[in-house]
Amino acid sequence: MSTTVSAPPKTGAAPVRVASTSRQLVADLVALTKPKVQVLLLLTTITAMYAAGSPSPWLVLWTVVGGSLASGGASAVNHWYDRDIDRLMERTQDRPIPSGRMEPHVALWVGLWLTIASFFLLALAANITAALLALAGFVWYVGVYTMWLKRRTTNNIVIGGLAGAFPPMVGWAAVTGGFAVDSLYPFAIVFAWTAPHFWALSMLIKDDYAAASIPMLPVVKGDSYTFKAIVVWSAITVVVSVVPVITGAFGTIYLAFALVLGVELMRQSFVLLRKGTRAAALSLHLYALIYLTVLFAGMVLDAKI
Repeated sequence: MSTTVSAPPKTGAAPVRVASTSRQLVADLVALTKPKVQVLLLLTTITAMYAAGSPSPWLVLWTVVGGSLASGGASAVNHWYDRDIDRLMERTQDRPIPSGRMEPHVALWVGLWLTIASFFLLALAANITAALLALAGFVWYVGVYTMWLKRRTTNNIVIGGLAGAFPPMVGWAAVTGGFAVDSLYPFAIVFAWTAPHFWALSMLIKDDYAAASIPMLPVVKGDSYTFKAIVVWSAITVVVSVVPVITGAFGTIYLAFALVLGVELMRQSFVLLRKGTRAAALSLHLYALIYLTVLFAGMVLDAKI
């Protein structure tokens, strides 16, 4: 499922600098961290912590803050690096840099300082393993996904999706004091889940990706191919989700969650394959959010009951 294309040159006129009020500046600084994206990442962190043990409220708080800083730092650097293609896509043209409200170097420095703060906070409040895992997530998202894969291959989101799988490992390590094999299960689930979730979204905004010459799967391979790929990766997600039960890491309560949620994930994937409509793509995208949230809640219930 891989197609490689040349990375588009960073062209296009620089945006005209626009004066910004203090309130707008604060809003833009927050926007750099992509807070909506962070919500799900932090949820997987918190649920992984309670699945791993019984953390204190303070440990949960500082781990969440540290994880938020790491995610926000990666997002800010992403804003800086992708400023050229953000100007070409309708949904991103009003971001702080392409709109002209912020100089690119500001986003870069914000991203780097947030990342540094995240590392030291997690190292002090949790442990060095959690800090290193959060840093690994930053490196993967910025270096592997944003700078290397995003503009070059249709496998950008498959391989790059590993970045979003680090937060539950960070939470797990914060509770256990180091790396634990069981933390690989939520890591693998998020990795597999990212492809169908994001490809469903990419179906809705593929014109933007095409305008910026980003080789997302529906742009390069077409809708039909993407629908089939979503079915395949949804099936992989379901299989991966039951592996922890086979190995004994989770029990029957979690298994019930995995099976019920998995059946609906497959149903929605086949509906998209059959109908191929925007409504079906949106439905799958939204359900995927519910799927991951409830599945991770199932991990916690299984661990506590």
